[in-house]
Amino acid sequence: MVLAGRDGNRLQAVSAQIGQSAEPFTFDLRRSGDADAVVEHAVRQLGGLDGVINAAGVVAFGSLAELTDPVLDELIATDLSGPLRVIRAAIPHLAGGFIVSITGLVAEQPVANMSAYSAVKAGLSAATRALVRELRAEGVLVLDARPPHTETGLAGRPIAGTSPPLPVGLDPAAVAETIVQGIETGRRDLAAADFGT
Repeated sequence: MVLAGRDGNRLQAVSAQIGQSAEPFTFDLRRSGDADAVVEHAVRQLGGLDGVINAAGVVAFGSLAELTDPVLDELIATDLSGPLRVIRAAIPHLAGGFIVSITGLVAEQPVANMSAYSAVKAGLSAATRALVRELRAEGVLVLDARPPHTETGLAGRPIAGTSPPLPVGLDPAAVAETIVQGIETGRRDLAAADFGT
């Protein structure tokens, strides 16, 4: 397994927690060349790829009229174009493997005061579902996972606005288990309802 992300300290902490021996790879999903670099690093470290899970993301709260251009640009770069670049870079190495995009409930049920976030997640969901057909001949399993609010802490770290009061979210470990089962059973789609809500 290769751990990758833009916060080197957090990566080191996770790496130590799970006992991973390989050095985490620091990269920024928002920079176009970094997607190729992280995939090349993973291929070198692992001797190939079994799969890619797009679980990165940022969130912004507030009406579209309130969002600044930098916030909108960061949402698009982190939640849409960055994951698509990673997928594109990984495709040549994934014959018989899998791709998972965690797009979330907002991809199927857009939320007021989260219109831009809903839009980028819906865009990634649409691309992921199209890739099911594009990559069928290569034997790549492509899965769009849309869990409801999950207690990852994302809502407490918005790049703009303030989170509204939210009900207690799902346990991240349970969400991960549902996604793993989806991969193992060949699912192409996990709607919010598939996460036991």
